[in-house]
Amino acid sequence: MPIAAESQPSTKRAAAARLRPLAAALLAALLVLLILIPAGSAVAAEPVPDKGKPLLGAVLEWGEDSGQGFAERLGASPALLGHDISLPSRSGEDQDIREFLGQAAGLGSHAMLTVRPTVPLEQVDADGAAAFAARVQDLAAGFQGALLIRFAPDMNSSWLDWGQQPAPYQAAFRNVAAAFKAADDAGTVMVWQPYLGRDYPFERHRSAPAPGSEGFAALDTNGDGTWNGSDAAYAPYYPGDDAVEWVGLTAYHDDTGGKSAVNTLPVAGELATMLTQSGSEDFYASYVVGRNKPMVLQTSAFYSPASGGAANRDIKTSWWEQVLQASTSMRFDRIAAVVWDERTSTRDTGVASIDWRLTGDAGTAEAARAALAQSGLATGPVTAVSGGQLATRANSLAGAAAWTVAAAMAILLVALWQLPRRVGAVASWGYGEPTKRDSRIDFLRGLAIVFVVVNHLGMTSLFQLLTQEAVGFVSGAELFVLFSGLVVGMVYGPRVKDDFGKVVDLTTRRAGKLYLTALVVLVGVFLLSLLPFFQTDALTTYVDQGTGGAGHNAVGRTYDLYAGMETLLQFPVPAQVLPAIVLLQFGPWQFNVMGLYVVLLLASPLILAALNRGKAVWVLAATLGVYAVGAATRFRLLPSQFEDSFPLLVWQVLFVIGLVAGFHRHRIAAWLSAHAWVVAACTVLAVALTFLSWCNPYLANGFDLRLAVIPDTAYRAMYDTFFGRTYLDPGRLLNVLVLVVTAYAFLSAYWKPVERALGWFLIPLGQATLYVFILHVVLIAVIANIPLLRQGDILINTAAYAGVLGVLWLMVKKRILFGIIPT
Repeated sequence: MPIAAESQPSTKRAAAARLRPLAAALLAALLVLLILIPAGSAVAAEPVPDKGKPLLGAVLEWGEDSGQGFAERLGASPALLGHDISLPSRSGEDQDIREFLGQAAGLGSHAMLTVRPTVPLEQVDADGAAAFAARVQDLAAGFQGALLIRFAPDMNSSWLDWGQQPAPYQAAFRNVAAAFKAADDAGTVMVWQPYLGRDYPFERHRSAPAPGSEGFAALDTNGDGTWNGSDAAYAPYYPGDDAVEWVGLTAYHDDTGGKSAVNTLPVAGELATMLTQSGSEDFYASYVVGRNKPMVLQTSAFYSPASGGAANRDIKTSWWEQVLQASTSMRFDRIAAVVWDERTSTRDTGVASIDWRLTGDAGTAEAARAALAQSGLATGPVTAVSGGQLATRANSLAGAAAWTVAAAMAILLVALWQLPRRVGAVASWGYGEPTKRDSRIDFLRGLAIVFVVVNHLGMTSLFQLLTQEAVGFVSGAELFVLFSGLVVGMVYGPRVKDDFGKVVDLTTRRAGKLYLTALVVLVGVFLLSLLPFFQTDALTTYVDQGTGGAGHNAVGRTYDLYAGMETLLQFPVPAQVLPAIVLLQFGPWQFNVMGLYVVLLLASPLILAALNRGKAVWVLAATLGVYAVGAATRFRLLPSQFEDSFPLLVWQVLFVIGLVAGFHRHRIAAWLSAHAWVVAACTVLAVALTFLSWCNPYLANGFDLRLAVIPDTAYRAMYDTFFGRTYLDPGRLLNVLVLVVTAYAFLSAYWKPVERALGWFLIPLGQATLYVFILHVVLIAVIANIPLLRQGDILINTAAYAGVLGVLWLMVKKRILFGIIPT
């Protein structure tokens, strides 16, 4: 018995010994699996901060700004960063979203993706939502912060494609929420965020339910048979507590009501009133406290530099202090994040540019920093900082690789300069056409109009790699205006010596014809917009995106360029509508430069007369003086729409310089030939500015390449100071001039091979630029009604661009409608 009793423990010990290697192997395997299994898209804990200590957040101008740049200007790191994403997702956005998440990870902040549907809400079904959620999960793989999904915000507004459609919106939101819940419920937070209902229902959206329909009954919350400000602004759009995890509210200090710009100081208690007494509802009590939901407050304050009134610093600091006081108070202690809209925008409806930024100037930023330091807002980092994800873009070149590009450009420049001098065969390639018409200018005009067409169509494609400031800080618009003046000088300059009256008659007739064309386009687009089956938003609306080389990442509010024109169909017609039409205050933004051209063409005979009297120096001095005054004061001479994008006092300088160059073309060409060093200096400067423009942190698409030799913040400061587009900052104006001199010299030296390669296509377009410019408006409307081209597929869009340009070229060659459409 003792022996037997002793043998049992021995057997157990032996069995345990045999199991130890197996257990060790299993443990090792488990550790290996834990290492190898990739992290989910968002593994952080719930990002709800302590009460009264909301997260500091920001939505930036991602094309020109960065999270690090914002942190440096404000002196505090954001705890939440926001970025837009399209639904259906577009392949061209992938790189931007990955970099955005990399910046958020590098700052230790959470991330918020604002989902902007590019298809009707009815098409956001379960399958589409699931595919979108899977795509986001893939893009966010490894991101350690929380990921907030803000689906189609401001859905109660009238200016968005998804606005004021309660039933389709609720269904779409629930589909997206269910898709993310199925994919990773712990890692994403669904945010429902309407727009402040103070002016609800605003100007009603064309897609809003018709009176008498079931959808209209949902909007008529008080059941009185009408839909007006007494109806609830938020309740019809709420998707349900099971789908919504956080709520939000877009609440800006903006007394304009979307109309005339006015800079005003906030009144005491303004924000508290917004949160509790807007849209016939108490938003904070009903949706935050009543439903126990954390809240995102997105906010900013309106300031238009050209509109007078209160100063930017006074407006921003006053509103910022209200925001800090309210969001950290016990009364509103469920506010979990304050997201500042750190962007600029332009309203192409007769309203000047708008600066929403808190850190746009040093004085305002310093005041905001001091107030923030005294508040309870939580700044970053709030998650583990991931230095690896803050690295340079995958398609960026930094360090030695970037400077190798600079060296290659320098070598190429020297080679191109020396080849005609050293190689006889190359010397024979020079321009030598005996015709009066200069084909080099037609070639450059054709290139300029191609740039304009590509950028106005707005589809992401490979063409943007060549047209979006790829040859310096220059767009097609500057070249178009400059060459328009040059052609006027070439055509009418010789005639002004013999018959000034005839020149006045010819230019006035042409200006009248172009003005009539502008009116026809304006009214024609309006009539098209009345067709329920035809999509014209691409022409009748303008999305805030800024006007820099980055193009401001196509985000923000959409403005109706025909707001108020529908009253033309009323009787009697309101008194202000017809004058607004006559002054071209309505119309497609892609066509508004035509108003500028009409005005400058009417003034051209006087300038030509001065040039005929030998007053070229006085003309240049005058145009530069007017340019300086316009750039400094930003004064608007006319209420016309073109003044927003092409301020007359500023942009006249390009037309007049072109006109002077056209009038004295032969003398200028001879002088440059005799002073080769001037051409060399222009060429070197043009190449240097091209290299500098390639350092732009904005990438047009996933195929783009950036030279990362300048920090993003420094680049943006440089761009804003010297190369801004709207007011033709001095660096941009200089870049346009040296680029034209360089291009003209290059074509003079290498004309024959260039003409054989591209002249057959560009020269015909350059000889009919106005014709192409007018027709491209029609093609924009056609493209907007082809669903396949709204999906963001780069290769399909590139093929579509090739087709559009081919159609335009063919119509020019066949002279279709030349007797009707100006050329």
